[in-house]
Amino acid sequence: MELKINADRCAKIMPDMIGLFFEDINYAADGGLYAEMIENRSFEFVRAAGDARDYFFEYDGLYGWGVFPAGGNAVYGMAQDVPCGTSLSDPEASITLRAVQGSPLSEENPHYLRVTAEKADSGFCNQGYGGIALKQGLDYHLTFFARCVSYRGSFCAKVVKDGKCCASAVVSCEDHCGETFNYFRKYRMTLHAVEDVTGALFVLLLTEPGTVEFDFISLFPADAVAGIFRRDLFDALKALKPGFMRFPGGCIVEGNTLSNRYRYKDSLTEPWNRKNNWNRWAVHGNCKENGFCGQYSHYNQTLGLGYYEYFLLCECIGAAPLPVMNVGFACQYQSTEQVAINSPEFAAFVQDALDLIEFANGGTDTKWGAVRGKMGHPQPFGLTLLGIGNEQWQTQRADFFERYSAFETAVHNVYPDIRLIGSAGPDITSERYTAAWDFYRRHADQPDFVYAVDEHYYVRPEWLYEHVDFYDEYPRDIKVFAGEYAAHPASGMNRPDANTLEGALAEAAFLTNLERNADVVVMASYAPLFARLGCAQWSPDMIWFDAVDVYPTASYYVQQLYSCNMGDVTLDTKGQEKEAAKDGLYYSVSYSEKENEVIVKIVNSNDGARAVRLRPDDAFAAHKNYRARTLAAAGDRLPDHGLPGSGRAAHRLPEAVSVTDSDGAVSEEILLPEKSFTVVRF
Repeated sequence: MELKINADRCAKIMPDMIGLFFEDINYAADGGLYAEMIENRSFEFVRAAGDARDYFFEYDGLYGWGVFPAGGNAVYGMAQDVPCGTSLSDPEASITLRAVQGSPLSEENPHYLRVTAEKADSGFCNQGYGGIALKQGLDYHLTFFARCVSYRGSFCAKVVKDGKCCASAVVSCEDHCGETFNYFRKYRMTLHAVEDVTGALFVLLLTEPGTVEFDFISLFPADAVAGIFRRDLFDALKALKPGFMRFPGGCIVEGNTLSNRYRYKDSLTEPWNRKNNWNRWAVHGNCKENGFCGQYSHYNQTLGLGYYEYFLLCECIGAAPLPVMNVGFACQYQSTEQVAINSPEFAAFVQDALDLIEFANGGTDTKWGAVRGKMGHPQPFGLTLLGIGNEQWQTQRADFFERYSAFETAVHNVYPDIRLIGSAGPDITSERYTAAWDFYRRHADQPDFVYAVDEHYYVRPEWLYEHVDFYDEYPRDIKVFAGEYAAHPASGMNRPDANTLEGALAEAAFLTNLERNADVVVMASYAPLFARLGCAQWSPDMIWFDAVDVYPTASYYVQQLYSCNMGDVTLDTKGQEKEAAKDGLYYSVSYSEKENEVIVKIVNSNDGARAVRLRPDDAFAAHKNYRARTLAAAGDRLPDHGLPGSGRAAHRLPEAVSVTDSDGAVSEEILLPEKSFTVVRF
């Protein structure tokens, strides 16, 4: 097949077109990108359960913790279900653990741990998120607060597995870092890993009998980026060269109830002062058969990955921040709860948006700019984008359009340069979607009313192939943000095998449509981003991981090949793409003015290889050679992957793929392997 490359420029491509969508689902934040290794570090975890539109939670402050050395009552972490309670004891160890209140370290997190040891070298343990993992030679920084009620010994911290110590450190109770609130004293220690280990326990021992109260026990690897982000996951994001990052969700923004929503102001303080919250996804998939309590009922949010950290992450990976604001609705899928639009409560939601902009962009002489400066970033973050609502839609009772208008007026009265993202609801095939577009188009004469409308589609691969012309006939008066999309060859909880090359190729084909229509589609992001093996409430996902490894999917490489190979302007394909599609080939062409290169992206969806020849017109006659990168299958699927120390069954990994490089003369045929995606630059 011959592809004619025309020099005629068409649509300008936004430099930040391909970005990321981050939501704390599938243990993406706590237990994922946020490098904290201790689960329930402030003894505030709750168990969430319930039916749709009827959720509840109960305090379970010792979740994740157990006595050490253990006799018959060693219970901790995700290895097994732990009854809700506030005390643990073990006669053999002569130690008691109690979650108590009264004179806490933080008023926002009122519980803490009281440990009473009758014998020396007794203590307690935590298995983190499915077991502690260490890398040989790496240091790990431990921070905790302690109040020595009747104790004058030392604290011995260890990481142990099968009776073997893999890292340790000791500090005297007198060697604290000063007094903090209510006589809790801060201690710091560094543990050095002497070997690689997975599925281990973190242990903190009292070297003498006595009573000590503990709070905020935190362990981070020394290689965490900015002391916050797990390095390998951070590197995977940075390698995508994303133009933007939308956060913190997703349904997390709304919560199952308004009390459960993501409150960003709760995160703008020291980590130990951040109010614990149960995660909206803790109850995903609950059903009558399991008593409306799923295996992730203790999925909580420490808010360690808060808005300051999100902004910092965006800065570190070179992405424009796109926070999403709650408009006074709980998740419309699960609840009818809302605040009235004419109420002081709604006014507070609007004020949150104004305060956030001030936090991100204001000088340190402003109220919220001063908060940012105190947290360590006196320079503004340069916020330009703001999402108003997540997957909101209009109903007879839910007045989303009126709420959007109220936010728009308030924001642009104070910050006229902020570009707002509006919601088109959860499904581009529904009446909700049509009604949303009718609303925004009624305001098309107001150029700043909405920058782009957020469209979401989780669909079968076939739908993406069948709609590669989806935006060809879209009106050009209002821009589109393809905010959440993914091909779903299969779906469900804990299904890494749902990430297939077939699905990724369908996504790549659909993205050629987005690129060709860059004059109307200005932003796009795959969803969800992260999933921890064995802890996923949703599949498929872009990046799977466990305690030690990262498993990029075929969809990840599609995103990378796009984001790293975007031109400045599209080139006119003269309708040839329609004929190519009949032969199972899908392509787009752009031009990089800076690098003086033509970029051709082409998907071969066929079972057999296809040969194509590029025919540049006279304007590109000087271009003689090409280089190419191809995504294709890599043999059999990787083997089953067990999760050491987690107590969960083995899980399969995403389908294995390969990315290979090649080059040649433009005048020669280029062989496209079967079921492949190739980027050609000349």
